[in-house]
Amino acid sequence: MKQSHKFSLSVVTSILIGATGGWAIHAQQVQTPPTYLISEAESITDLAAVKNYGAKIGDTLTPFSGRYHFIVAGGQAQSLDGDAPPQGIVVIAFDSAEQARAWYNSPAYQAIRPLRQGAVKGRMFIVEGMAPQ
Repeated sequence: MKQSHKFSLSVVTSILIGATGGWAIHAQQVQTPPTYLISEAESITDLAAVKNYGAKIGDTLTPFSGRYHFIVAGGQAQSLDGDAPPQGIVVIAFDSAEQARAWYNSPAYQAIRPLRQGAVKGRMFIVEGMAPQ
């Protein structure tokens, strides 16, 4: 093979390797937005049960990469629009809606779920985040 062909082949190969590396780096930087599980407590009827539930929930989140985003309980929430704010708000972030549902349906969470249901009147739901534009 002629020297100029070897050089051209080397240049093309280098460009392809560089482009592939750039695409791989970009793919790693693009992340799926998190999914949030939101729990609102309209009223708390058994504070001891809520504390017991709170002490146990962290261990159930770990296998599903769930992490507390924030917790508001007993603070001074102020309603800006609509009804009065709930007594407590918990937001837990998951990497995906599938992980949030898997955590909720897991035997570990189902074992402590009755503590929350018996002590809190409220609601729990998941919201899928949006990627930044």
